[in-house]
Amino acid sequence: MIDIGVNLTNSRFDKDREAVIARAQQAGVKALILTGTSEEESQQALAMAHQWPGYCFSTAGVHPHDAKSVSDFSLPAIRELASDPAVVAIGECGLDFNRDFSPRPQQEAVFEAQLALAAALQKPVFMHCRDAHERFLAILKPWRDKLPAAVLHCFTGSEQELKDCLALDLHIGITGWICDERRGTELRDIVRHIPDDRLMIETDCPYLLPRDLRPKPKSSRNEPAYLPHIAQAVAACRQQSPADLRAAVSATSRAFFQIEPA
Repeated sequence: MIDIGVNLTNSRFDKDREAVIARAQQAGVKALILTGTSEEESQQALAMAHQWPGYCFSTAGVHPHDAKSVSDFSLPAIRELASDPAVVAIGECGLDFNRDFSPRPQQEAVFEAQLALAAALQKPVFMHCRDAHERFLAILKPWRDKLPAAVLHCFTGSEQELKDCLALDLHIGITGWICDERRGTELRDIVRHIPDDRLMIETDCPYLLPRDLRPKPKSSRNEPAYLPHIAQAVAACRQQSPADLRAAVSATSRAFFQIEPA
């Protein structure tokens, strides 16, 4: 399996990153995609990818929360980072109308700038959408046929939103949200509609610790070693054998990010 959403630059990993990587490897996780969420975080993610070559890869982009920091919409720093072979996607980019940490017009402009960059570089995009489905699709649609691939990570939407995304030929990233008995009920029901070649899994760590992990971890911090637990939950919801699910998501993730088996 490949964990397609790892916020390894987060300060909650500062004391034990090497141990986190070791536990992921011991758990059978074969590669990690480290998420870049700003120019600075994207630089840090790439540096970490270089630290564990062939196992860690990174994205380069600006999260909607950080869109307010962008003044040059040609994104020269992100373009430069993306020239490194370890950078396998542009993002995390998109819209977040839930928190609104950046003004919405600025979020939209920075999202479109990253779609344009991904199209120019022929890189996949790693995307975020929260409470912004209609605007997200409206901005993405004109670019979709210019992009080699696009994934909406940490999908938590409705069945209709899932259908809209699949109709646009998006890949879908599923997290431990599916393990949440309070919020994940609809996701557990609709995850079966995602074709094998469009489904990927992720922890989005250190966030979204699966609530049903037993024994319950002492820390609320999520980490890549818990990806097999998420895979088990997704397989059960899809009435799919865990082995088949793991093989499918691994193949899909490798093809999406163009990562060769180690």
